[in-house]
Amino acid sequence: MRSGLKHYINGEWVESIGTETEDVINPATEEVIGQIALGTKEDVDKAVRAARAAFPSFSQTTKEERIELLERISEEYENRKEDIVETITDELGSPVKISEKVHYMMGYMHFKQAAESLREISFVEERDGHTRVKESIGVSGLITPWNFPTNQTSTKIASAFAAGSPVILKPAELTPFAAIILTEIFDKVGVPKGVFNLVNGKGSVVGEAISSHPDIDFVSFTGSGATGERIMKNAAETIKNVALELGGKSPLVVLEDADVEAAAKAAVGHIAVNSGQVCAAATRVLIPASMKQSFEAAVKQVLPKFSVGHPREGNRVGPLISEQQWKRVQSYIEKGMEEGATLLAGGTGKPEGIDCGYYAKPTIFTDVNNDMVIAQEEIFGPVMSIITYDDIDEAIEIANDTVYGLAGYVIGHDAETLRKVARSIRAGRIQVNGASANFAAPFGGFKQSGIGREWGDYGIEEYLEVKTIFGY
Repeated sequence: MRSGLKHYINGEWVESIGTETEDVINPATEEVIGQIALGTKEDVDKAVRAARAAFPSFSQTTKEERIELLERISEEYENRKEDIVETITDELGSPVKISEKVHYMMGYMHFKQAAESLREISFVEERDGHTRVKESIGVSGLITPWNFPTNQTSTKIASAFAAGSPVILKPAELTPFAAIILTEIFDKVGVPKGVFNLVNGKGSVVGEAISSHPDIDFVSFTGSGATGERIMKNAAETIKNVALELGGKSPLVVLEDADVEAAAKAAVGHIAVNSGQVCAAATRVLIPASMKQSFEAAVKQVLPKFSVGHPREGNRVGPLISEQQWKRVQSYIEKGMEEGATLLAGGTGKPEGIDCGYYAKPTIFTDVNNDMVIAQEEIFGPVMSIITYDDIDEAIEIANDTVYGLAGYVIGHDAETLRKVARSIRAGRIQVNGASANFAAPFGGFKQSGIGREWGDYGIEEYLEVKTIFGY
């Protein structure tokens, strides 16, 4: 059994002021794997006091000192690789290969990239008779989601440390143990007291306390749109800055000249990785009407290769995070059938032969209209909608017909058309033909997908304020 019954405040593991605890469940087995303390507003107050006390000295550390700190963290993160992979597999239900190749690696790369990006940032610039200075924004509150226990925490923490900002972290209570390992790493490498503080707990208590706290200068949140709206309202009371990375309903536009089998494999991969619990996943697949029959056949052929089952048994798709999330996904599948979409594969219930664990069938709907609920609302599970278009302008119109704008994807060969679609989709990150991500490239969304950018130098800039000085 894993234990998370203490918070980490001012460089020490301390007892929670409250007495409530919560079990952490392995979604693959439905077994309890540990417990965490549920923090209180008073715990957050203690953490904020520690961070504010650390701010004057940490914000004045040199760029070189902070680079060296990030490099020490990266080195110790590597030393804890096995622990991190095992932990994410247990608390998230992620297949082992995904825990290693995606979750572990993304966390590692954010610390490495922050150090590299920090080298290129100039904090003092003389221009046109005045001095421009970039300074740490102050104390930052970080609220992270359950679906990427290292990626989201690491990009926020690494950027804050690079900028000289002390932090209070509230990880998701469903996947808290990866954050506890990160805390152990920070403690071992000597992150100064008060610079990093961890308070576990509920969003309704700890998250609320962070977003409304008058002595927190900046809040960075990743999660649902409804919670993001609440955080903005709380932050407005003290005019604090916010960065929000929220939902998505991203389009994958398949061009007329695309390889059908490759496009089908890419489309299914989007709803298979992390069991479709990815904010940037392409859950709306837009194909030429002339390709409908061949694409549907290719999807049905590819789908069985993405086996569903226990994450330690070589399967490519694990469970959903919780019973609540499983029920949510089931309700959307039912809604899709009620709306008149054609069920091409999957459906309600658990996969055949699986009784235990929160597993859902990878589900493909076709004959979907973009105004259907399943095409407009974020499901956050292994569910795909296939939508046809007649010409490329209609494809772009459909792609942009959503309140979200986090990501977009294009597959095809004609360079001019690829460029037109990529430039026309209203979203923060566009991937063409499966190009690899770059950890220096900004990540964030348009419209209701969020405010601000993470990753690389753009991520660090979120934790900085600009001061103008005249007269010397």
